[in-house]
Amino acid sequence: MTEARRPVKKPPMREVLAEAAFQLFLERGFERTTVDDIVARAGVGRRSFFRYFPSKEDVVFPDHERCLADMTALLEAADEGDPVSTVCDAARLVLRMYAANPEFSVQRYHLTREVPGLRTYELSVVRRYERTMAEYLRGRYVGTPDGPLHAEVIAAAVVAAHNNGLRSWLRSGGEGDAEAAVDHALGVVQEVWGAKAAGAAGPTADDDEVVVVVASKSTPMWRVVQRIESALAED
Repeated sequence: MTEARRPVKKPPMREVLAEAAFQLFLERGFERTTVDDIVARAGVGRRSFFRYFPSKEDVVFPDHERCLADMTALLEAADEGDPVSTVCDAARLVLRMYAANPEFSVQRYHLTREVPGLRTYELSVVRRYERTMAEYLRGRYVGTPDGPLHAEVIAAAVVAAHNNGLRSWLRSGGEGDAEAAVDHALGVVQEVWGAKAAGAAGPTADDDEVVVVVASKSTPMWRVVQRIESALAED
């Protein structure tokens, strides 16, 4: 008796739309591709597109909402261990998301470098990760001297270090060990802040590999992060 053939499982519609969109972006460019083009390539209607993505920009980053939810869950479930180690572990969730699909991640990296609007959108996504980590840290540093300040600075440093390692891997075309590069960068943050911030004390001049960034209170946070990234890249 012949076994009944199992039906082939179709990929989720979100993935179908994202794949169709990227095919078109590579063929025609981002600006020349419309939502109508994407749904035609995917074989669905416009309503299906907007059920999953609010805009054409969102389809370039189809996995960040899920990753942000995973990060939030990880931080909410965190125990009373070192809070800096915890936010570093949270940042590694983003790395693993990128490393799970190197080809797509490298294509997206190059696309965001070419389209200014996507670069701006990407920065807004990064800022959401940073705010999520800062909120967790503020809760851990309640009642400590400069607790809110430590929370903002450490979250910004973790994002800068993570992005330094991740972008080095992306610039290489996805070659090499992405996790090792990010672990090295995050290790710098933990050396500077890990034990010190837990006791609400800042790093001293005797610490190795201290990165000092001077900025006025009016300096945007993204500019502070950019300066930290530049300092890490010079190591």
